[in-house]
Order: sequence, then C-alpha cells, then structure tokens
Amino acid sequence: MMQQTEMIEKAKRAIEALNPGGPFNIMEVCGSHTMAISKFGLRQLLPKNIRLISGPGCPVCVTAQNEIDSVIELANKNVVIATFGDLIRVPGNKSSLQAERAAGKEVKVFYSPLDALKYAEENPSKEVVFIGIGFETTVPTVAVTIKEAREKNIKNYSVYCLHKTMPEALRALLEGGSNVQGFLLPGHVSAITGSKIYEFLPKEFGVGGVISGFEAMDILMSIIMLLKNYKNPAIEIQYKRVVRKEGNLEAQKIIEEIFEPCDSTWRGLGEIKGSGLKIRDKYKDFDAALKFDIRPIGEEIEIKGCRCGDVLKGNIYPNECPLFGRVCTPENPAGPCMVSSEGSCAAFYKYGA
Repeated sequence: MMQQTEMIEKAKRAIEALNPGGPFNIMEVCGSHTMAISKFGLRQLLPKNIRLISGPGCPVCVTAQNEIDSVIELANKNVVIATFGDLIRVPGNKSSLQAERAAGKEVKVFYSPLDALKYAEENPSKEVVFIGIGFETTVPTVAVTIKEAREKNIKNYSVYCLHKTMPEALRALLEGGSNVQGFLLPGHVSAITGSKIYEFLPKEFGVGGVISGFEAMDILMSIIMLLKNYKNPAIEIQYKRVVRKEGNLEAQKIIEEIFEPCDSTWRGLGEIKGSGLKIRDKYKDFDAALKFDIRPIGEEIEIKGCRCGDVLKGNIYPNECPLFGRVCTPENPAGPCMVSSEGSCAAFYKYGA
C-alpha cells in the first residue's frame, strides 16, 4: 500500500513538472476508464488546468433513442429479444425493454452472444434476435455467432446490428470543435484494433492519444505520456501488456468477413458517416433488420432537462446537469449515462463528483 502511495505521489509530481500552464483537456473514450477515474479519485490529484472529461465511450449511452424504439418494435413481432443487461433500462422515445418485458414481451439477458445462440439452437420454435451493441471489443464474438449459425444451419437466430466503431466518432468530435488536447484511448477496443486506427488524430488535428490500462498508475502514466508529447502529439501505447500496434489480426479478420462499415446515429452526436457496422450480404439471412424489416424509426425526442448529449461530448461534467442526483438517479434514470454501469453519470453518482 505504501509503495502504491509513493508511486502515485511521484506521478503527481511528474505531472506538476510537465504542466503546460494553459488549459489541457484529456478526454477518455472508454467506459471502464470513466469508472476507474472516478473510483480512484484521479481528477482530484491533477492541477486545476488539467481536466479529465468523458467522451462517447459507453456503447449503451451512445445508442440512440430511435434505435431503442426499433428494438421495441422488434419485441412486438413475437420474437425473443436477447441482449446485454445494461440495455434493458435505456429509455427510448416512448418505452424501454424493461417496460416491454413487464408488459409480457419475451426479453432475455445474456452475458455472451454465444449463450444467445445456444438458446436459439435449443429452442428451434422461437425466433431469437440478439441486439448487437458495443464497439470493436464485442464485435468479434457477435461475428462468431453469425458464422456458427450459418455453419450449423440455425435459422431461428439473427442479429440486429447496432454496433459502432470508435475512430469516426473521434473525428466528428474534433471537427465539431471539441476543446480536447489529448485522448485516453480505450484499452479493450485497441486490443482488437491496434493503434494504427488513431494515427489520423495527430496528423490531421494535432491531438495526441495514449492507449491506457485501467489501474490508477496506468492512467497517471498515460497522462504523463500525453503531457510529454504536448508540443509533438503522437499516438502511444501505455497498455503494452495487452495491446499491440497491429492489434488482434484474427479478430480483425472475422469482423471484416461478417461486417462492413455503414453510417450510424450516436446519441448526442447525431449521424456519423462510416461509424457503424452492418452485416454483409453473404450473411444477410442472419440480419434481423432485413429478416423483420426493421429500421431505426422517427427522430430523437429530447428528454426535458437531460444533458446526456453534452456529457457524451465532454461539454459538461455530469453533476452540471440539472437532473443529476435529483430527478435522475440509478434507481430512476432519466438518461442512458445514468443507466449504464459504465456511464459517466453513474460513475459520478457512485463515487462522488
């Protein structure tokens, strides 16, 4: 414990020595980083001009309301909705999967898409639709289920693909004028993609990034690396025990085989070109959007007072939202950033602002 405290103090002194003096905003774009930063109280260790702000790093949080509405429409087509637990409580424009389940719709939570595929195989009389959300981290496993379903001729399994990819969202943030001087880049995503996908950040925008691990010292070391490269921004890997520059080539291969890029709508950010994934024609029999003729419907209706969009863009801290901790709590969430276990608002509420 003493050694850890000494290491943190040493890192703190190094950050103070490298302090550029002016505003230095560091955006994390990973829900696990969001939780770790709040859990370890890292904001309180930094000089006031060095700010840690949250971006669109929580896949549940960035799933648009009209996408939730399309999932609810699917639930009304006599299918079994298979999903991760966090998505259940995310509000659409009019309802949520939790409310639909309470009304009698068949909505089941699975920890892995492979479990959902197994359920479909064991229940051939039921149409099972897995709701594919998440960034590059979860995509390979979903891809495996589609390939396996085809090989085993499991015709009652399909995927409604709401997956999103990280690079174009970062581009959209910077093109939209976000005041970010450096990124804490996602460790889990980068274990799949490698670091090359971020090289446009310093080249096109003069903004550096560090792929960080999730312990307190990982994040502090990543901040030090960002500060050292303040004048010469670069993309670096702090999380070298997991992430390689080339990433996981096998995972990339199966993603490429099953999916292709498409435009996607992000809650708070709007439509971003090339930031989503859709199932290739070769596997179209397992595309729930085609199978059940489902698309995101309508426009997003603003939740009165909720500022999840501004939180996801790093414009405000969660406790600056007028609903935070009053109307909006984990027990009664008004927006998705309080619903998800990796949401910024949930982190601020759990660990204190």
